[in-house]
Amino acid sequence: MSELVDQSALEERAGKLVEAARAAGADAADAVAVSAVSLSVDVREGKVEESERAEGDDFTLRVFVGRRVASVSANTLGDAKELAERAVAMARVAPEDPYAGLAPEEDLVRDFPVLELLDGTQMSVEALTERALAAESAGLDVTGVSKSGGASASWQLAGLVLATSHGFSGSYLTSRHGLSMTAVAGEGTTMERDYDYDFRTFFEDLEKAEDIGKRAGERAVRRLNPRKLSSRTCDVLYEPRVARSLVGHFSGAVNGAAIARKTSFLKDAMGSRVFADNIRITDDPRKPRSPATRPFDGEGCVAKPLTMVEGGVLKHWFLDHATAREMGLTSNGRALRGGAGPSPGATNLTLHPGARTPEKMMKDFGEGLLVTDLIGHGVNGITGDYSRGASGFWVENGEIAYPVSEITIAGNLKDMFARLEPASDLDDRYSVAAPSILITGMTLAGQ
Repeated sequence: MSELVDQSALEERAGKLVEAARAAGADAADAVAVSAVSLSVDVREGKVEESERAEGDDFTLRVFVGRRVASVSANTLGDAKELAERAVAMARVAPEDPYAGLAPEEDLVRDFPVLELLDGTQMSVEALTERALAAESAGLDVTGVSKSGGASASWQLAGLVLATSHGFSGSYLTSRHGLSMTAVAGEGTTMERDYDYDFRTFFEDLEKAEDIGKRAGERAVRRLNPRKLSSRTCDVLYEPRVARSLVGHFSGAVNGAAIARKTSFLKDAMGSRVFADNIRITDDPRKPRSPATRPFDGEGCVAKPLTMVEGGVLKHWFLDHATAREMGLTSNGRALRGGAGPSPGATNLTLHPGARTPEKMMKDFGEGLLVTDLIGHGVNGITGDYSRGASGFWVENGEIAYPVSEITIAGNLKDMFARLEPASDLDDRYSVAAPSILITGMTLAGQ
């Protein structure tokens, strides 16, 4: 697909930026070049609402003058010399950062692994339109669905190049295929809506449009006529779609940057039991066909799979080199590349499944809440206090009884993690992968 994203041209431009930075007086430098092309089609009520094609390049140059560092970005690479001189001038007046610097040469990738990052299937607007219309039609065919909230199909191809002044040059291409549909059920003030979606690296892995649309319609219909609950304490089962957010809160809490700033509720938890003794959480940057799979991290370093939690015990922080230096530790290749430079973070993070099915869990707890949707962002990363708006279904006698809405779930993530039990239904499609999650004894605020 070199006609769409020219990797060799990106490599040349990134290399020129690094050379220009050294010529302008930088002691060291690195440059990231990203190029992407994407297509998307939105349909509603059987008609195309919008089709869009986007192409763009982004360049980021980071320079070091002693322990001073600065970054500059541009959407087009015009005069590399001018951009480099501006970056060096900024670095010379920046405050010193004792932890700044490129990754050590011995940590850089030399042998690039062959990974499943790129699907050669190139999509057209016509193909995307057909898939979006098929998803919408399937949703509208569900009895009880009154209208469409729209369907969208998308395709993207993106290339990334990283070049450094100590000789590293690496690049890779990735593809993304996506499809979503939103259905509306009911009429007037009793309308409810829900959605379904799928996003994959390879088109052949993408779920059928008809299945996505049908599930969106069925999810919307079953939410009709929700009831309100009185405040109480009960067991709460999160379906995988929302359970991923709990794994995401864990990811943020073990980010080395938060630990170094002492802004994480798990800042003193290394080597201690955070979860029950059967909990295992891994992070794998080489997971086949997964969204965050990559041959090197944001500093050009080897990134190996990590077992973050084993037997419920926390084993690692996510670390890049600057954060590791600050903490007196060693980087584990978890640098993510942002506009201003690397920062640590997860890749493909997985909470491994447990033994019980969600149905068995509901049978066993008898009465409680099944959460299918979360609202708001009421999580305090410093204290672990947790408060989220929610909707879903009330469970009685081990079976779904009726839909519920306008609920607030509250607790503290430390306590929630300690009581967390994963079900057996792992949804392994996305960069944060989780099964359904049961947490006992949660506080519900209702009417």
